[in-house]
Amino acid sequence: MKERIVGTIALASVILIPAYLYLSGYQFYLMLFIFFYPLFMGAIWISGALYFWFQWERHWAWRPSDPPVIPEDCLVTILIPCYNEQANCEETISAALSQQHQHIEVIAINDGSSDDTGQLLDQLSQRDERLRIIHLANNQGKAMALTMGALAARSPYLVCIDGDALLESDAVNYLVHPLIAHPQVAAITGNPRIRTRSTLVGRIQVGEFSSIIGLIKRTQRVFGRLFTVSGVICAFRRDALEEVDYWSLNMATEDIDITWKLQLRGWRAFYEPRALCWVLMPETVKGLWRQRQRWAQGGAETFIKYLPKVTHVKHHKLWGLLGDYYLSVLWSFSLAVTSLFWLVEYAGQQSLIETTTAIPPSFTGLLLACVCLLQFLTSLLIDRRYEPTIGRALYWVIWYPCVFWLINCLTCLRTFPTAMLKSRGRARWVSPDRGIEDGS
Repeated sequence: MKERIVGTIALASVILIPAYLYLSGYQFYLMLFIFFYPLFMGAIWISGALYFWFQWERHWAWRPSDPPVIPEDCLVTILIPCYNEQANCEETISAALSQQHQHIEVIAINDGSSDDTGQLLDQLSQRDERLRIIHLANNQGKAMALTMGALAARSPYLVCIDGDALLESDAVNYLVHPLIAHPQVAAITGNPRIRTRSTLVGRIQVGEFSSIIGLIKRTQRVFGRLFTVSGVICAFRRDALEEVDYWSLNMATEDIDITWKLQLRGWRAFYEPRALCWVLMPETVKGLWRQRQRWAQGGAETFIKYLPKVTHVKHHKLWGLLGDYYLSVLWSFSLAVTSLFWLVEYAGQQSLIETTTAIPPSFTGLLLACVCLLQFLTSLLIDRRYEPTIGRALYWVIWYPCVFWLINCLTCLRTFPTAMLKSRGRARWVSPDRGIEDGS
């Protein structure tokens, strides 16, 4: 009931605030918010990432380098939930078993796949005794698959990757070392890199994961809290997971939820950009829409679930994360409401002079373009040590505002009302778009 009340108030506010400002003659302030919120956040991300760079990252050796050493007798469990991953799981498991730290066990969880994933996993387990297979009779969702794997694991440290992720050979060292060195840290998120680049959608994501996601993760690490670990590559302390009752089964994005559960219990989460894995991402607009819709729903569910729980002052470091999320939703609805009123006025042949000249579009557009370019250049300079050819993505990444801002705005408009007003059910996954080159 409390979540439903919070959701109703949040949904009403993001619709009524921009509508009130527009209809009350305060279009100037509404336009200020629409144009300068992304500019302000871009400046925050750049500043935070540069601080992270100068404080820590610039002192790290350039790759390839010797990764941090973890004790040889330290067993590490790699969990790989698989659902219809027949085309990718063999390569993924091979990369997981090829880690520099050899004292590992790999647990692949077949979550009721409808293809031949189960049979292939059984065959692979005959080749290496370090590989164990768990079969679930029906599709229970990624959260359940991870929980089953964690319960079966023999190690206190769990590395979790997707069924299409290719770990770099030193990834386990970079992910587990902070857990050993910092007892208060419960989660480490790595640095996913895109390997599907045959379309514009795929190529833009190469730059997005560096210039947007990478900078945000660095900035949040500076402020001491992460909004989410990357579910495709992350590591956990198993006793911390047990303390929060593992992953929630009714959340659209289990990675966002587990991050908040851990941090609310006083645990910390780190970002480790040197822990690399190579992943497949959607290369069609349809596949991208489905993915971003799930991400948007997961963010909205996290907002409504944890907003009532972070009011205590001891959780003050989480206030900024929820505040930023709320402002991003308010920005999407402000843009939509303003566009709707413009269309209504245009259809009624009413003058738009007062609203369109409040802030000259040429000025704001040029300013936003400059900040975006600076953001892209900052990320490329920082990330080139992890992917030397990342500079080739600069041409494609300039299209990011046109493609991804629009999709992210529309998915927010689509999912936020649903998440605020409807009850959550069991989250189960479907086969995602793995890229055109992989037959999807």
